[in-house]
Amino acid sequence: MASLCFSPSVLSCKIKPPITGFRKQRLSLFVCRAASLTFRDLDADDFRHPLDRQNTLLLRAIPGLNDIGKALLGTVSEQIMLLENIGTSVLVSENQLPELHYLMVEAARILNIEAPDLYIRQSPVPNAYTLAVSGKKPFVVVHTSLVELLSQKELQAVLAHELGHLKCDHGVWLTFANILTLGAYTVPGVGSLIAQRLEEQLLRWLRAAELTCDRAALLVAQDPKRWLFQY
Repeated sequence: MASLCFSPSVLSCKIKPPITGFRKQRLSLFVCRAASLTFRDLDADDFRHPLDRQNTLLLRAIPGLNDIGKALLGTVSEQIMLLENIGTSVLVSENQLPELHYLMVEAARILNIEAPDLYIRQSPVPNAYTLAVSGKKPFVVVHTSLVELLSQKELQAVLAHELGHLKCDHGVWLTFANILTLGAYTVPGVGSLIAQRLEEQLLRWLRAAELTCDRAALLVAQDPKRWLFQY
């Protein structure tokens, strides 16, 4: 069970450098932040939604699911996904878009998880997603339009939501949910039967997983009024 503690700094006030390349520069504002509440030894099961736990067990009970997923994704498919995302995005770091880097690092600290790589991708469609490729460090991708739309705290809540997927080991199942059913449909006869069975269970699991990750976002935002938007 996690215990509560406060960050060593009681109050942090600083001027953040502007983020170039976006129409709105909300993240370049003067930021004055009170110390965030952190959670020592926070475990995924401390905030995992009961429906997430239940549907994950049901998903794992489907015979041959892991083997099907490995066959459909494979090393080549995973590398294509990785290169396609990295090749069209900008890696966030202390020296490049440092304000976004700070939001990610702080959210990861609160959730007691190692911060993944964060990429910003040019897109007019507001979205954020997480990819976990075998043997590679997981990463989060955020579209530029989402950065432009949201306030700083809202954007951090989105990052925390994505961190929730990693904290709860949703990465592999997310990949299945996004790709497996589409791949299964390409297999004549048997493929359509497999996909028909998996699609309902995957979507049921995905809805439950989103509830868990909204809880992770709330742990970081620490203000329920700020986590009422949909992205």
